[in-house]
Amino acid sequence: MSKILIIEDEESIADLEKDYLELSGFEVEIENQGDIGLKRALEEEFDLVILDLMLPEVDGFEICRKVRDKKNTPIIMVSAKKDDIDKIRGLGLGADDYMTKPFSPSELVARVKAHLARYERLVSSNVQENEIVEIRGIKIDKTARRVWINGEEKTFTTKEFDLLTFLAQNPNHVFTKEELFNKIWDMESVGDIATVTVHIKKIREKIEFNTAKPQYIETIWGVGYRFKV
Repeated sequence: MSKILIIEDEESIADLEKDYLELSGFEVEIENQGDIGLKRALEEEFDLVILDLMLPEVDGFEICRKVRDKKNTPIIMVSAKKDDIDKIRGLGLGADDYMTKPFSPSELVARVKAHLARYERLVSSNVQENEIVEIRGIKIDKTARRVWINGEEKTFTTKEFDLLTFLAQNPNHVFTKEELFNKIWDMESVGDIATVTVHIKKIREKIEFNTAKPQYIETIWGVGYRFKV
């Protein structure tokens, strides 16, 4: 249930807004003083703030500015002042909407729903799920660079992780040591391709139940390695 804070000094208006919003399924809190409303808006978690412009102690402009400095919570500013300069100032301080009194409570509810839906889409679009590779008991979180073997997390060095991930993402493909060296250590690296063998050995010690009979990374004699699925 979305939680809404109304900061409004006219109690009759605040109560009417609260009644309509609660009938629409929202949880609503009211504050009649600007300073207390600002404190709650900053310290508590609300999904949306309905903010009157003319308030005792701290006005709506100042509240909007301070909230927007800290949070992206949607703010609908309401006022009896019809001057465009106030609307421009309010929107310029970060308010998402500006409604001029008197307005119908049903219009307020519609705008609240629209801004909550818009904010939810914005938040969802910014959340990126970790890229996961899972094969027969091995779970590789590419984003967090973590590996679990049958539910137990194992620690891998940077190159061990890169080599395991590359092989797991290219199952049943046989790679020569030269190909793996060039891919993981890159073409400009200076070193012996025997390092590939060493890293495969270390990886097997962490992922295989029996390193003598590997079930994941298979040696193709005279060629290289492949990850079995």
